[in-house]
Amino acid sequence: MKEIDVKGQKRVETGKKASKLLRKEGLVPCNLYGEKKDENGNPEAMSFAVPTNELRKIVYTPHIYVINLIIDGESHTAVLKELQFHPVTDTLLHVDFYEINDQKPITIGIPVKLTGLAQGVRDGGRMNLSVRKINVTAKYQDIPEHLDIDVTSLQIGKSIKVGDLHFEGLELATSKDVVVCSIKATRKSIASANDAASAE
Repeated sequence: MKEIDVKGQKRVETGKKASKLLRKEGLVPCNLYGEKKDENGNPEAMSFAVPTNELRKIVYTPHIYVINLIIDGESHTAVLKELQFHPVTDTLLHVDFYEINDQKPITIGIPVKLTGLAQGVRDGGRMNLSVRKINVTAKYQDIPEHLDIDVTSLQIGKSIKVGDLHFEGLELATSKDVVVCSIKATRKSIASANDAASAE
């Protein structure tokens, strides 16, 4: 995975009113969750804020990143955990990060990349990509930027499921029954098949 630096500052004030003021200043309220627990055993978050412009480079992109969070000069290695957007304006309201280390495996969604020209597409069918990301579990340094899936031999009416896939060093966390991609018949492909049958 690619690495990227994001700078922020700790928040003293929390709550709706404080968050509103931060957003007016062009900052986005954030939390960092990790190993730290409170007295009840619940994950304890570090509250901080990041300029909206700093977050654009990790939010509005198809790539996934290992993020080097620099909060008041202190460095934390993290990944994006959850994003919250305004339901009407689509403005970024809040971001949760999850702190990681090079020993403990994490589960994260990795973009799917189809490679090769499918036989079914050559025969006039249409490729249908059902999921754009597959969840994998591994140490973060072993996680690739994308999962390459060879579709060359895929024919019309056939599909590739998560259970059909295997990637060295990665445990697939998405259900095995989930269809990743399939090839649907089109009018053109049906007409071609009928013509071929007639010719025979």
